[in-house]
Amino acid sequence: MRRTCYRRNMRTGQVEVEVTYGLTSLPRRLAGPKQLERIWRAHWTIENRLHYVRDETFGEDRCQVHTGTAPQALAALRNAVLVLFRFHGWSNIAAAARRYAAHPQRALQLLGVPAQ
Repeated sequence: MRRTCYRRNMRTGQVEVEVTYGLTSLPRRLAGPKQLERIWRAHWTIENRLHYVRDETFGEDRCQVHTGTAPQALAALRNAVLVLFRFHGWSNIAAAARRYAAHPQRALQLLGVPAQ
């Protein structure tokens, strides 16, 4: 497939054009333009809302833990924190992480631990 994306650069006002290509093993009846666009956008939603946040905000790629099941356990914990933050209305995960790092008692309250 070939996908052409047009977007306006808000700083310059210029229209930018990006052409990307992809391959699919979907049968033709499932791979129409609307279906492929939905799949394409869903992929980038996952990338932007999950992987990018884990990599950049939580430093997952810089983590030095590489043995046993610890990497999977840490990934599960990072995912749980993301879900918890989003459940409580946070869209800026970095801001949420800074807030709760500065106020550990509030972080415990997110988990249902009563304030003392």
